[in-house]
Amino acid sequence: MSKLFTTKATAQGGRGGHVKSDDGIIDLDVVMPTENTDKEGTNPEQLFAAAYSACFDGALNLVAQNNNKDIDSTTIAEVSFMKDESDGGFKIDVKLISEMSGVSQEEADNLIKEAHKVCPYSKATRDNVNVELEAKAK
Repeated sequence: MSKLFTTKATAQGGRGGHVKSDDGIIDLDVVMPTENTDKEGTNPEQLFAAAYSACFDGALNLVAQNNNKDIDSTTIAEVSFMKDESDGGFKIDVKLISEMSGVSQEEADNLIKEAHKVCPYSKATRDNVNVELEAKAK
């Protein structure tokens, strides 16, 4: 299989550092969300939520198009950071909420399930991250 494209980002300093994409579009300080500080920045969970919601919404629109459905959609990814009791480390859980106009609730439910099958982020997290799906027809 040939690569369609490759992107690169470099992080330095972990959760108290900086992350930058090779093209400079992403150039952000990274902070712990629970820090009691005036320092502004993002965290890995926000970056993952942004990437997953964008990727999933793209997959949702592709699936809708392949099923001859004309939708207008918005996808929200809620990423929760938590303790992993199984090994004492940490883990994330994800809730994807996709709102769609132009389809019934039943069609929205089917489209979100199909999108979850083809989205690259869903494939990457399958069997590793708990992902809850919620479809809302508008």
